[in-house]
Amino acid sequence: MIGLLEIYIDADGCPVKDEIYRVARRHGLKVYVVSNSYMSIPPDERIERVTVGGRFDAADDWIAERIGERDIAVTADIPLAARCLEKGARVISPKGQLFTEDSIGDAIATRELMSQLRQAGVVTGGPAPMAKPDRSRFLAGLEDVIRAAERGR
Repeated sequence: MIGLLEIYIDADGCPVKDEIYRVARRHGLKVYVVSNSYMSIPPDERIERVTVGGRFDAADDWIAERIGERDIAVTADIPLAARCLEKGARVISPKGQLFTEDSIGDAIATRELMSQLRQAGVVTGGPAPMAKPDRSRFLAGLEDVIRAAERGR
């Protein structure tokens, strides 16, 4: 285990916090639960609540300023994912999608396209709700990301 490895959760709306807590405990990792408003967390000295206030992107800024190389960010926010990757961190979405230097450009382009389609009224819905296979994919992906970070790759 590497004591320096930390997990940063973009916690507002994150549906897999409990799963992250369990996996982090198993690996002995520090977790930062970063949100714009107060959020309940389990009593554990390795889990720290960070409430940043209501300013737009305040949680993203807090994470991006502090995350380090080989740390792990859990976020569905593509611009935040890109900022974390620039710092050498590993990034996984709550549905288990791993963001990499190779995939982030496509993710940004898709996000922009979907934004334009929503503005034009072509697309009116949001992302699909979280399903059981998404949780399984997330758990498997988080384990893989942690193991890779522990190996230093």
